[in-house]
Amino acid sequence: MSDNVRAVGGLDSGKGRNPFGSIQEFLLPLVVITIIMMIVIPLPTVLLDALMALNLILSLLVLLIVLYTRKAVDFNLFPTVLLVVTVFGLALNVSSTRLILTKGAGFNGRMIRAFSSFVVGSGGTEGLVVGFVIFIVIIAVQAVVITKGATRVSEVAARFQLDGMPQKQMSIDAEFNSGSITEEEAQARKRELDLELSFYGSMDGASKFISGYVKVGIFITVVNILGGIIIGALLHGEAIETALGTYISFSVGDGLLSQLPSLLVSTAMGIVVTRAAAPGDLGEQVATQFSRDAKVYWVAAGVLLLFALLPGFPWYVLVPLAVLVGFYAYHIGRVKRRRAGFDQMMSKSQEKKARDESAEMPPVVPLDALSLELGYGLIPLVDKDKGAELVERLQGVRRQSGLELGLVIPKFRIIDNIMLEPSEYCFKIKGVDVGRGKIRVGYYLCIKSGQVTEEIRGEETVDPAFGLPSVWVGEDRRDEAERAGYTVVDPPSIIATHLTEIIKRHAPDILGRQEIQAILDTLKKEYSAVIEETQKTAALGDIQKVFQGLLRERVSIRNTVSILEAIADYAPVSRDTGFLIEKARQALAMQICHQYADEKHVLRVLTLDRALEQRIIDSQLKTSSGRVCGLDPQTRALWLHALSRCVTLVQEKGWPAVICCSEEARALVKSSTEREIPDLAVLSVAEIAQGISLESVGVVKLENQAAA
Repeated sequence: MSDNVRAVGGLDSGKGRNPFGSIQEFLLPLVVITIIMMIVIPLPTVLLDALMALNLILSLLVLLIVLYTRKAVDFNLFPTVLLVVTVFGLALNVSSTRLILTKGAGFNGRMIRAFSSFVVGSGGTEGLVVGFVIFIVIIAVQAVVITKGATRVSEVAARFQLDGMPQKQMSIDAEFNSGSITEEEAQARKRELDLELSFYGSMDGASKFISGYVKVGIFITVVNILGGIIIGALLHGEAIETALGTYISFSVGDGLLSQLPSLLVSTAMGIVVTRAAAPGDLGEQVATQFSRDAKVYWVAAGVLLLFALLPGFPWYVLVPLAVLVGFYAYHIGRVKRRRAGFDQMMSKSQEKKARDESAEMPPVVPLDALSLELGYGLIPLVDKDKGAELVERLQGVRRQSGLELGLVIPKFRIIDNIMLEPSEYCFKIKGVDVGRGKIRVGYYLCIKSGQVTEEIRGEETVDPAFGLPSVWVGEDRRDEAERAGYTVVDPPSIIATHLTEIIKRHAPDILGRQEIQAILDTLKKEYSAVIEETQKTAALGDIQKVFQGLLRERVSIRNTVSILEAIADYAPVSRDTGFLIEKARQALAMQICHQYADEKHVLRVLTLDRALEQRIIDSQLKTSSGRVCGLDPQTRALWLHALSRCVTLVQEKGWPAVICCSEEARALVKSSTEREIPDLAVLSVAEIAQGISLESVGVVKLENQAAA
């Protein structure tokens, strides 16, 4: 659509368009080529005067632009401008040298004559010597002080920018991974960082143009004087004194006229490279930093008065100057006192306002939904120069958990915490510590699985994710541990696996009402009827509790539409959350069964003795959180002991621990085992989907503890 609009408007149709492009496309190349051709093409004196005036004002403009630029890299065209101005000045030098040597005393360049008269004076040997000395002094100041200093600062700035590039990029990546900045902000800051590096690198090379120009200026002046004497005395037959007066005067004027723009540009270059650490308006910075303390000016005024009292010093100059400095010191002190009084008044006003409005609470900054805190010894794991493998692993965990649970895991913040031990890490959900562990960087964790054939020596520890006994070994013994049957994992994998388990265990805590609303808003575009009916029959809090109940038993909520349809069907019947969770589970029967069945669709389950199941049902208690099992302590201990034995026997065969019971007993069985056997899956008969073969591998009884 936009292309059609442009065509109709004539912007891209080609009609009436300049075949050579806009003027900016060929003006700059034409200017550069013209400057270069000036070196070989003679110029009339009128044009030379105009170009010399242009060179002077252009250099002045560059200096003013630099002074009013708030940030050095904002004028990133400066290195290129520096090159063009230098070549332009050299071309004018060559053109003026040609005219001075060819015309001699008849040279009528007004700009050069005006400068030579201004510096040399009325003439004579004394004027020539004074003018030549002034020229040498200006050249020395520019070459030794300004240009050399600016060149050195450019070199150091370029080196520091290059050395600090990795750390700055790592800092940007860390802020992006922690969620502090968006991807667009991170890309913009990286582009700005690249721009700074390119700018200071270019400045390091461009500063050599000015230093070379100063040297060439001295050479051109000497050539002008010697060539002029030879041409005037030998070819034109002039007297030596006349030739000296003519050509030294013109050469000094030409040299000063060419070096003055160069001096302005050199000063601009020095200001640019020395302002790297102080971005902002230069005038504001000077006004602020030179008016911080009045004592400095009082001391300076006292020193001036002391000098005025000494014999031989011009008291009529020093006393007025001391008065001016003292007045400025008094002005600074008065401004500071007024500002302090105003601040004190505002402080008292704010305190009074705070007392009057003590009932109002300040805004509370929300806690991070998920954060990872690292001891300083683990920071290399997120160092981009070393691969930042941990960051990539954690991002993979977020994606995988989203696919498995159907829950969008929020971006986690990675921060260093000096309160932790150097090798310790800690996961927090909304500011609450939910898991921590210790890592030995450079070592591998060897977990003792059931297939260990040979014990290996190492530092004994425990796997932070599952609590399994493990040992730390060096990289040189990794192959040995794998051959011995150990499960060998590297530090990033340890933290990533731990995070996966924490997300599965605490998924209900991550899923808030805001996330539920976001899910509903997203689905409303394609499933508007389902969303509208669900919201009519159930409140947002009820929907959240159903989803949390599913996640609490590690049931994926990715099939969100089926869950919402179940809520819409049964919420008019009962608003009881436990009832709705059971109906949602039944709607996900195929998904839940396949979660525990083998590749042949066989689901091996433990069943409950009828008497025991009825006993559990009869013990139910209704609480504000739903129905819970209320077995007496002795019976509960026998029940858990019997169940634990059966679960152990099932897990030894490599099968998942699953109990199948009636719909009425399912929630009660789960609530009675949730603390002691959290990984136990409890299914009801109503959740067994078609096509699933059910195989009982044991019956849990209280009489003989277990029959499996």
